Amino acid sequence: MNREIKHLGLRISPQVHRKLHYIAEYEGRTLNGQVYYLIQKCVREFEQEHGVIREEELL
Repeated sequence: MNREIKHLGLRISPQVHRKLHYIAEYEGRTLNGQVYYLIQKCVREFEQEHGVIREEELL
């Protein structure tokens, strides 16, 4: 498995950016940390419903 940190550029509206920043601050996270948390949550929920995604299934 490649353990490098990957960069993900994301375009969002200023309003969504401000709201996400507000939520991150409320939760005690940085904006980057909040986005990473939400991505991890999405993966966990997907795997709970569909099963664990195995490394050999990844691109």
